[in-house]
Amino acid sequence: MLGIQKPVPKRRGNVLLRLLGPGLVTGAADDDPSGIATYSQAGSQFGYGLLWTVFLTTPFMIAIQLVSAHIGRVTGKGIAANAKQFCPFPMLALSVSLLVVANTINIAADIVAMAAALHLVIGGLRHEHALIFAASSVLLQVFVPYRRYAPILKFLTLILFCYVAVVLTIDVPWTQVLVSTFLPSISLSRDFLIILVAVLGTTISPYLFFWQASQEVEEMRRKHGHPRRPLNILVRGGGKELTRMTVDTTAGMILSNLVAYSIILATASTLHARGVADIQTAAQAAEALRPIAGNLTFLLFALGIIGTGLLAIPVLAGSAAYAVAELFGWPSSLAAKFPEAFGFYAIIFVATLLGFAMGFLPINPIKLLVWAAVINGIVAVPIMAMMMSIVTNSEAMGRFRARPSLAIAGWGATALMSVTVGALLWSAF
Repeated sequence: MLGIQKPVPKRRGNVLLRLLGPGLVTGAADDDPSGIATYSQAGSQFGYGLLWTVFLTTPFMIAIQLVSAHIGRVTGKGIAANAKQFCPFPMLALSVSLLVVANTINIAADIVAMAAALHLVIGGLRHEHALIFAASSVLLQVFVPYRRYAPILKFLTLILFCYVAVVLTIDVPWTQVLVSTFLPSISLSRDFLIILVAVLGTTISPYLFFWQASQEVEEMRRKHGHPRRPLNILVRGGGKELTRMTVDTTAGMILSNLVAYSIILATASTLHARGVADIQTAAQAAEALRPIAGNLTFLLFALGIIGTGLLAIPVLAGSAAYAVAELFGWPSSLAAKFPEAFGFYAIIFVATLLGFAMGFLPINPIKLLVWAAVINGIVAVPIMAMMMSIVTNSEAMGRFRARPSLAIAGWGATALMSVTVGALLWSAF
């Protein structure tokens, strides 16, 4: 009959792209330039000795990020907004303050690393490169509608495969690598514990919790003028959303840890094997790789720094803004226009501006990065405990209260971080 058209079948690729969203971007943002520097330091200083941490933390990372996603999608609110019901305000305010400090330091390190990497590739003045990166990040978040900005972030995740490609360009002793991956070697020396906490603090970072929960809320709001309701008010259904979050988060965290594993592996096989143990920045790691592993390896590593920074700076600034805005009850949404969420966008601007300004300070970059990761590790413990209290609470989550397997894995991740931070504090005395 005329006028009747057959429905166009959905392509598998389109279905996959719809399944992958906040979890994929969150996982990719975990491998920011400061994280690359931390993983490079771990590989260059301890060789393959810390590969086991990536293998061990993967299931715990998936679990705690699933907890974050559940909180956002089920309640329709971010972590700080939910935590106000379960946590004394001073304790929550302190945790958010430490989060903002750590995020600002990370932004500073990321901008400096991106500018240095671009300088290595094309030359030019580093401070001008840094200003361009900082300004473009703020302008994109403020003036590009979220429905258009989200796909940009998703596309930037592809840059992470540069680090997988790096491994393919070097010689790797796979037998030794497999032994180090599955048979942990642990030292109680202070240097080892600092790097261990830094790796865990980089891998399981509080800013990732706040970002993913808030992005689930953003995704609810952007469905073509028909925002979806929080799952905890639905009488039935919701199973498809849980499946989507599980697929999305699992894929994002596996990608993130695959990249972390590749960076430690690459720097251990090249820099550590040649006696290069003192890596100060991600850009320095890229530069040190050039005479050892060749121009291709150098170029892939450097481009990865720039691409991951473009993805991570908005996540770092945005997660700080979400946390502060929710703490004080301000409007918080990347979909809102600037006048509608002035406080939210002001936090993004100030955090990025301070990060840019810190690049002019005479501070040892790797020490700054490592201690930022240590702060992340320390502040992660109370925040993870808050999150577990929320996700296992029937009043907050309704019939979507975390099932026993997720609760056990989430509390396991909290315990792992607590033990590691405790060991570091014990070694300091």
